[in-house]
Amino acid sequence: MKVSEFDYDLPEELIAQTPIEKRDESRLMVLDRSKQTIEHKIFKDIIEYLEPGDCLVRNNTKVIPARIYGKKETGAHVEFLLLNNIEGDIWESIVRPGNKLHVGTKVIFGDGLLTAEILEIMPGGTRKVKFTYKGIFNEILDKIGLMPLPPYIHEELKDNDRYQTVYAKYEGSAAAPTAGLHFTPELLKQIEEKGIKIANVTLHVGIGTFRPVKEENVEEHQMHTEHFYIKQEDVDKINETKQQGKRVIAVGTTSCRVLETIADEHGMVKEKEGDTGIYIYPGYHFKCLDGLITNFHLPQSTLLMLVSALAGKDYIIKAYNEAVKEKYRFFSFGDAMFIK
Repeated sequence: MKVSEFDYDLPEELIAQTPIEKRDESRLMVLDRSKQTIEHKIFKDIIEYLEPGDCLVRNNTKVIPARIYGKKETGAHVEFLLLNNIEGDIWESIVRPGNKLHVGTKVIFGDGLLTAEILEIMPGGTRKVKFTYKGIFNEILDKIGLMPLPPYIHEELKDNDRYQTVYAKYEGSAAAPTAGLHFTPELLKQIEEKGIKIANVTLHVGIGTFRPVKEENVEEHQMHTEHFYIKQEDVDKINETKQQGKRVIAVGTTSCRVLETIADEHGMVKEKEGDTGIYIYPGYHFKCLDGLITNFHLPQSTLLMLVSALAGKDYIIKAYNEAVKEKYRFFSFGDAMFIK
């Protein structure tokens, strides 16, 4: 299977640069796999497609303001993007300019609120960095850090909360689980009142989610890994749903990846913490997932491959071409799709 098969033409003006004013008033494309139909709705209409006894599984990770700007002791300006917390105050970071940041180099951020020392050059050119500071690390990041918006967003974000879901809880992501950005507290309350269960997983999204597939053959791509955990109370909700013959619907590809990583061949899940590098592309047999709420993904990306595995490549490419024709908004701040 060639990567070029997962391509579509996207005019640049359809890449959403800012969030829509009201989260749940973005557009919603509904794909019915059994009927092969395409419907055009508003996101808050999602409740019409959810049935009592279904279980929505959402990712409650919280994005940290992981982009920080500092100076070397020489006065030269540098930029760090924190990727993942290795242990304690040691982080893996993307650094720019990389060729100037050698082992032993020290960098000062926020007029001395935070100091970093390069410990090691890691595979792929990232750096292992040790931070020193007084106080609480996340509070310092809140003061001096910026949201690590995806590379295709060029507008400044006026409100950091708009790159968080309303249920974001556990800090650790370098990117938002964007399918969840469409939900409001009011919509979630209506969903629960209708008898739909809501379960949580936590998967800290890495910047690797934006990494392009460079291999010509889909199967040869090396998937990045991301850390996740799921609690027993959420496991119980999901398993009860499967036992009752109801649907487990993932909010976003990150929730989907956790479910498919931990599910057994009968679709049952268990409490677990670990790292997943699961790579889902056409030919994959889904074990737990029955439906997916997701955004519109980049051409030739692993995320487009995942939704193609669920709904069929030709059907997905047809839907994407229709979304372009109907001028849907694409990517992180864009519109949504429900695959049922």
